[in-house]
Amino acid sequence: MGFRATFIVCISLWLSACATTPPEPLPEGLTEQPPTGWSQRQEALKAFQHWRLQGKLAVRQPSDSGTANINRWVQDNEHYQLSLSSAFLGLGRTELEGVPGFLELTLPDGETYRSNDPNALIEAATGWQLPIDSLIWWVKGLPDPASDFRLLFNDAGDLAVIRQQGWEIRYERWRSFVDEQPPLPARITALKEDKRVRLVVTDWQTHTPGQP
Repeated sequence: MGFRATFIVCISLWLSACATTPPEPLPEGLTEQPPTGWSQRQEALKAFQHWRLQGKLAVRQPSDSGTANINRWVQDNEHYQLSLSSAFLGLGRTELEGVPGFLELTLPDGETYRSNDPNALIEAATGWQLPIDSLIWWVKGLPDPASDFRLLFNDAGDLAVIRQQGWEIRYERWRSFVDEQPPLPARITALKEDKRVRLVVTDWQTHTPGQP
């Protein structure tokens, strides 16, 4: 059999295998079909660029686990400031300030570290694998536009799951925190292999740039 004939046979077998491979089934009660008004909701959330929230963060990973209070998370466009306090982090406050692709982290003892790899810095300082650049999007109920994603919606038309970067972000509760804004996530669980990050938001407000 010549090269051309062999090539055609291989391609035919590959296409046949693809045709007989069933698509991954969706979780029961979920659909990839966006609800009516999803585009408008996305645009409203993307335009919500100045906000602050408070809540709690819980991380469970094989290397270590712990919880932290989010005393303040202030977001001004891409710039963020987080103030965390936790016994796990040293009975004091840990401050995070940065933009996508850069993070300054100040530990309770006053030591400050800077890195162009925010995720690596957080892991080195706390032991947590926390995708901070993507979390800025996920916390509002949006996928990170920097990479491919898959969205799943429930029967009520709410976003139920974002699958992105190997993480499955589950939206377990929504609340109308801010007037003139769509409901915002009140409880999120992000899962990746044997890692889990849970965020519970207790308060969410608009923020005026320049204010502390």
